[in-house]
Amino acid sequence: MKVLRAVNGILASATLTLAIIIIFIMVAALFLSATTRFITGTGFAWFIELPPVLVSWLVFPLLGPLLRKGQHIKVDFLTPLVSEKVNKILFLIVNLVAFISACIFFKAGLDATIMYYNLGQVMEIEISIPIWWMFLAFPVGFLILALASLELMFDNISDLINR
Repeated sequence: MKVLRAVNGILASATLTLAIIIIFIMVAALFLSATTRFITGTGFAWFIELPPVLVSWLVFPLLGPLLRKGQHIKVDFLTPLVSEKVNKILFLIVNLVAFISACIFFKAGLDATIMYYNLGQVMEIEISIPIWWMFLAFPVGFLILALASLELMFDNISDLINR
């Protein structure tokens, strides 16, 4: 459990750092695009095309750290109405569903990434970015989510046993 927690901590830190860098690049690209168009009257199309390409790398790797910190989107209408033990069981079920879903989406994302890698297709934007690079965010993100939800499941089971 200590190893899993340490690995998830490192992945969360790396993911949050990556997210900060991506947000900086997105804002800088749009700012430079607007500045270039204002000064020269024309701009570089890739400044505008880069942020949507980076969105998948912003969203999917953050799934695990957000779930781990409890900062994901959730509907919390049942938790105040049920006992503490039922709450723990509900959290275990939620983390189990997240783990199973992450495993399924990891496999699907890996298959899509391999397919686009084998096809060798490149995005039709000013800068040549292979399509598989964008799809790689799916298996990476869902692997991180699977590890985070596995850690949370172990915590939930431990809480249920110790209570």
